[in-house]
Amino acid sequence: MQINTCRFCEQHLNKTFIDLGTSPLSNSYLSDTDLQKKEIFYPLHVQICENCFLVQLPEFESPENIFSNYAYFSSYSASWLKHSEKYTQMMIDRFAIDDHWHVVEIASNDGYLLQYFKEKNIPVLGIEPAANVAAVAKEKGIPTISVFFGTAEAKKLAASGKQARLLIGNNVLAHVPDLNDFVAGLKILLAPEGVLTLEFPHLLRLMQENQFDTIYHEHFSYFSLLTVQKVFEKYQLTIFDVEEVPVHGGSLRIFVKHSTDQSKTISMRVNNLIQEEKKYGLDKIATYQDFSRKIVKLKHELLEFVINAKKQGKKIAGYGAPAKGNTLLNYCGIFTDLLPFTVDLNPFKQNRFLPGTRIPVFHPDKIKEEKPDYLLLLPWNIKDEIMEQMSYIKEWGGKFIVPIPSLEII
Repeated sequence: MQINTCRFCEQHLNKTFIDLGTSPLSNSYLSDTDLQKKEIFYPLHVQICENCFLVQLPEFESPENIFSNYAYFSSYSASWLKHSEKYTQMMIDRFAIDDHWHVVEIASNDGYLLQYFKEKNIPVLGIEPAANVAAVAKEKGIPTISVFFGTAEAKKLAASGKQARLLIGNNVLAHVPDLNDFVAGLKILLAPEGVLTLEFPHLLRLMQENQFDTIYHEHFSYFSLLTVQKVFEKYQLTIFDVEEVPVHGGSLRIFVKHSTDQSKTISMRVNNLIQEEKKYGLDKIATYQDFSRKIVKLKHELLEFVINAKKQGKKIAGYGAPAKGNTLLNYCGIFTDLLPFTVDLNPFKQNRFLPGTRIPVFHPDKIKEEKPDYLLLLPWNIKDEIMEQMSYIKEWGGKFIVPIPSLEII
């Protein structure tokens, strides 16, 4: 067993959370010419720190190699845009945000969120490391700098008078290999009485609902509130409120202040959720080590259904080409013999191939042409949105396969 060091508390790691075999980088989609080249597969062996309970993967590839040219664009999900617009209005109402505030988002992607603040004439700045994605945000008129965030960049921005009164980080905390440098940077960039909000998939929901496919190399860490509270306390930052939000299969939105900021009271929701996590056993190593047993069972059930359907002459196609889908397909060993193709609205993924399985990705119109009997929903977290969009498959008796949290045929 490979022994690593915890990226937060630097304790040695020798306990396994789950071993998903090997997998390529989940967003390394292939072109036609790439099919003639070798692919690099990395161990997807997740470990748990016995000291701070941080669930984590080793850093096999640098963020520069993973994120500098990225295939994920947030604006292609209607439900995610709705979530972002709702967040904007909630924050404006709760904290009386106006044009005197400075709003900064780290990992701002294509401007999916900051556009709503900009519409209300609130000054914004996006920080997005993927140059190709940042370019799309700039085209929308969102001021964006293309750098990887950490203490060095935070010091530059703070020195130039650009501390954030509202600092935002959605689905970025898990993508950070140098966790301590990142959180130290947040401390520097946050204005003295500013508000920091972060959203990230909730480890408790991941475990309760078998969301093993959200594990991939682009996600270095997986957080409970118990652990993330320890991380922020180290840097004199206090979580003063928390919300559970339904996106990405169940996420946490934490509200953070400087520990010296007396203007904000700590909500009872913080302690209540800590107690819920402890009741589930997230403060005990044995709880984490039991997770893999459930995932093996889920894999067998999905494979059994797909293989039996193929034996009966049924046609199966996929919907979506998300990173999580690549973990699911590679771990379960589902290749083109079982899933001949998938479709995706994102033009940057169309006419390419999924990493590892090399399943081709087409425009959603391909579904109307092929009329599959079953549509495997890879981004199961937005299944309602997809089933509404693809409801026409019912015309020929088509059904949806939802693989997580448990196999469901709809």
